[in-house]
Amino acid sequence: MSLIPSFFGGRRSNIFDPFSLDVWDPFKDFPFPNSLSTSQENSAFVSTRVDWKETPEAHVFKVDLPGLKKEEVKVEIEDDRVLQISGERSVEKEDKSDTWHRMERSSGKFLRRFRLSENAKMDQVKASMENGVLTVTVPKEEIKKPDVKTIEISG
Repeated sequence: MSLIPSFFGGRRSNIFDPFSLDVWDPFKDFPFPNSLSTSQENSAFVSTRVDWKETPEAHVFKVDLPGLKKEEVKVEIEDDRVLQISGERSVEKEDKSDTWHRMERSSGKFLRRFRLSENAKMDQVKASMENGVLTVTVPKEEIKKPDVKTIEISG
């Protein structure tokens, strides 16, 4: 019995190995949100990856949402300058006569929130979706530099 789990050797299943990656979940058929099976199946989609870059003109968010339609995604702005991106991918309907060999695609809800800076133009936010990538652009107000007037020193 190994005391160190193998992260490189693929999945292992050994009832005597405390580091076995195949963990029995006695609640897998119950609709509990904290069930091990739910968290493992949905973990990739629940932690949706977002790129956020700031250019001189805007904040640009890119979100990978493969297989989702724009109708299944919601982009919202809250009063306190919070951008919220959310959505849900439904579980594929199971036919009792089908035999599943593997089910790796994620399903479930996701929600990401970002607090925007004071110079964000909240009324000019634009969102588009192309090839499973959501792009949200939040324009920025130009920061006025204070006028500096040089005073000549006499004397």
